[in-house]
Amino acid sequence: VVVTGPLGSIGDSYLTDETLGHELPAALDVHRLAGPEPLSGRGWRGRAERLLRLPTAWSRWWVRGAVETGRELGEIDLVLATMSPFESCAAAARLARSYGVPWVADLRDPWALDEMRVYTSRAHRRLERRRMRRSLASAAAIVMNTPEAAAQLVTAFPELGRRRVLAIPNGFDSSDFAETVAPAAAGAFRVVHTGDLHTAFGLRHRSAGLVRRLLGGTLGDVDILPRSHVFLLEAVDRLLERRPELRDGIEIHLAGGMDAADRAAIRTPGVVLHEYVSHGEAIRLMQSADLLFLPMHAVPPPRRARIVPGKTYEYLASRRPILAAIPDGDARDLLGRAGSALLCRPADVACLERSLESQVDRKRAGDPPARPDEDVLAGFERRRLTAELAAALDAVLGAKD
Repeated sequence: VVVTGPLGSIGDSYLTDETLGHELPAALDVHRLAGPEPLSGRGWRGRAERLLRLPTAWSRWWVRGAVETGRELGEIDLVLATMSPFESCAAAARLARSYGVPWVADLRDPWALDEMRVYTSRAHRRLERRRMRRSLASAAAIVMNTPEAAAQLVTAFPELGRRRVLAIPNGFDSSDFAETVAPAAAGAFRVVHTGDLHTAFGLRHRSAGLVRRLLGGTLGDVDILPRSHVFLLEAVDRLLERRPELRDGIEIHLAGGMDAADRAAIRTPGVVLHEYVSHGEAIRLMQSADLLFLPMHAVPPPRRARIVPGKTYEYLASRRPILAAIPDGDARDLLGRAGSALLCRPADVACLERSLESQVDRKRAGDPPARPDEDVLAGFERRRLTAELAAALDAVLGAKD
């Protein structure tokens, strides 16, 4: 039984893919809150909410509506809250108390431990960590998205380690890749990136970086801009300047929501914009690639990144080579094990240029591309991951009995 928000969208940044609804089983019992969803605070109201940490109209609407809707479901055995939004913690805890059942927190991002989250000050970051700690205290089990995030959770909040804390990552559906799309043997070399580009966020973060660090609102020298197409395009420009015969031989395909900052960063020839496409179209675009681009933010060593972009697993499942500009962390470890990726550091333009050139020359020579280790790939098939989650929920219910 699913409790969720209304159909529709808010603003320009909330994009929906109606084709995914066709994959849901007909017997699924879905309860949607009545809309419309409240808009987030604007102007002085939004600044006051952030500065004073006031509950927003949206958070009040969601928690109240989820609890009221959930209380009408009849008999249930367990509440599973998938987050974000992290306000779902409060709704799940209240529902669990109402029914006298356990609840499980499933964090798709590491919340206040996420190095990409920016706060007003060190005090705001600490208060959010306190809210995270308090909110998770009543959960019977906590599912984190990566092993690094699970380890960091126990380090930050040792008392939560006495509960079930496990890492179940994102993955891929093998059925999405049943029909293969082979890259063209001839023609331009195709580089593909799917998903958000974070250019505007990265530029804002850089411009306010010193102030944010002084105020303690960021985790050290984290740089968001490398999680964009900016440095890849710089690498392409350098390669084309050095080897002008490739000018018509490289295409960069970008699929996903595009804003003004994303567009303004594009001055390189051969860039093809696909805007936002359906999940199926994104899969076919991945499979058509000669090289998939996976960028991440820069994290200063010895710190390790606590997230793995969700596209990583589908990139691997497409069985195409990956050019990854990523820091130390689970994503780099995974791609190293899989064996089909060229690994660079975030913003390392020279490495990106060399790696891209090597793959262009490989195709021109007719050499086959690298493929991922199938044993590594099998561990991220969603049926297997769902079985892990089901076992965790059974364990919680068994402990209750």
